[in-house]
Amino acid sequence: MKKKNEYIKSDPYFFRMIIVSALLVIIAVIVLGLFIDAPLKAPADSSNVPNPSKAAWFLLWFQEIVSYSSYFIYGPVILFIVYLFLPYLAPSTDEKAVWFRKEYRLLDIFTLLVFLGIVFLTVIAYFFRGEFWRLTI
Repeated sequence: MKKKNEYIKSDPYFFRMIIVSALLVIIAVIVLGLFIDAPLKAPADSSNVPNPSKAAWFLLWFQEIVSYSSYFIYGPVILFIVYLFLPYLAPSTDEKAVWFRKEYRLLDIFTLLVFLGIVFLTVIAYFFRGEFWRLTI
């Protein structure tokens, strides 16, 4: 076990890096917002409903899942609960933080597969769903 004086202090080194990166992201979003219009649609009109009516892009994967069956809603709920309690399930160590530790390789692969699945479902829902939510290629 390491002694306290063997660790690198996170203040101010780490926090300075976090503040600089957060400011760069904020500036990038503001600059992009000035040049790229938001993809907003016209105000809702109950006499002219679009077909298909799609959710926002970041929720399309969820809409795609429930389009198959309403019981599939439990998959994302279970994933949410697993990731919510993940810090309590992982063994605690006094070692320094390491990216992609060998002990967590299975968890890393699982998380990557979940991410790729969400991206895949979002692409299908955004580009390949037509009228009445039919799959169009």
